[in-house]
Amino acid sequence: MITKEDLKQIVMLTYLTDPMLDNLAQIIDILKFDRDEILFRENDPAERFYMMRSGNVLLEQRISDKVTACIGSIKPGYSFGWSAMSEDGLYTVDAVCVEPSEIYSFKRDRIQKLFGQDPEMGLRMYQRLLVIIKKRLDYRTGQFRQAIQNHPDMQNLFST
Repeated sequence: MITKEDLKQIVMLTYLTDPMLDNLAQIIDILKFDRDEILFRENDPAERFYMMRSGNVLLEQRISDKVTACIGSIKPGYSFGWSAMSEDGLYTVDAVCVEPSEIYSFKRDRIQKLFGQDPEMGLRMYQRLLVIIKKRLDYRTGQFRQAIQNHPDMQNLFST
């Protein structure tokens, strides 16, 4: 049984009230994955949202059949699989466990039903999700900018 105290360890859920956490706990599954196990692949239907309890998951982008780029590492307390929070979403990356992991997860249809019953909960979770997405987008934008600035072919454009 998942308690509200368990859920308070997840950053995204810290803005929910105790009654909201109690209701959320009723729809959450605890999933266990082994090292190298794939949770989902890019373009799979996004049916679940994930929150790390323990372990580590890498988010990877396949660039070609031979090249994969790691675009993020999800540690305990953090969430991923945001596409499940959108209508008919598809995952945009691969998610792979790099060590045995225990993950809280809920299905998209179950959370949407809960939000219908408690719109304030939905508002709080979507607001928090936007903050998290913005931070990660800002970080990746910085990485992209740094890569461009450091690219040898671009150096001539930046020199004064």
